[in-house]
Amino acid sequence: MNFHVERLRQNVVVLSGNTHRPSKSRTLAHHLGEALREKLSVTANFLDLVDAGRGLGAAFTRKELTPEALNVVEAIEQADALIVTTPVYNGSYAGLFKHLFDLIDPLTLVDRPVLIGATGGGQRHALVVEHQLRPLFGFYSALTVPSAVCGSDSDFADGKLVDPLVLARAGQAVDQFAALLSARQPRSNLVRLASG
Repeated sequence: MNFHVERLRQNVVVLSGNTHRPSKSRTLAHHLGEALREKLSVTANFLDLVDAGRGLGAAFTRKELTPEALNVVEAIEQADALIVTTPVYNGSYAGLFKHLFDLIDPLTLVDRPVLIGATGGGQRHALVVEHQLRPLFGFYSALTVPSAVCGSDSDFADGKLVDPLVLARAGQAVDQFAALLSARQPRSNLVRLASG
């Protein structure tokens, strides 16, 4: 009887903190997720904050979440890694975005690789990734990659990320993220029994 280990694809949740579509944050998240899929064989689950529905904001506790909102929370908790982008409102991520992460079991994100990004009206929002998002995931003891990506309105055209400097930064961040994922086993890695 022979045993062999089949390496499963890592499950990467690509979450955008937007509450409407189309969205520049979704465009950035999609760009990062697709760039990762060009480098690694992963399963990418693309989600938006809007997928949680209005029931997310009405829930004071996890037990009060609607099925749609609970699906988003559980997808984040069960992922092998996360790509997270958010629009910037008044110098920070939206309260509803923070509320979503308040409902996440903190232990599920320990040592989880995370690539972070944000979009805003101009360059003055660029520090949100360092002063808001990185500390948020630091609380969960997640592993955020060194390079974060921030895009302004002028960096997008016709629904695509087009600015060469932001594209280069995105490529650098994805390279770092892919290297981190390549060194890890999926959480759900299985040992399969082969008949012999």
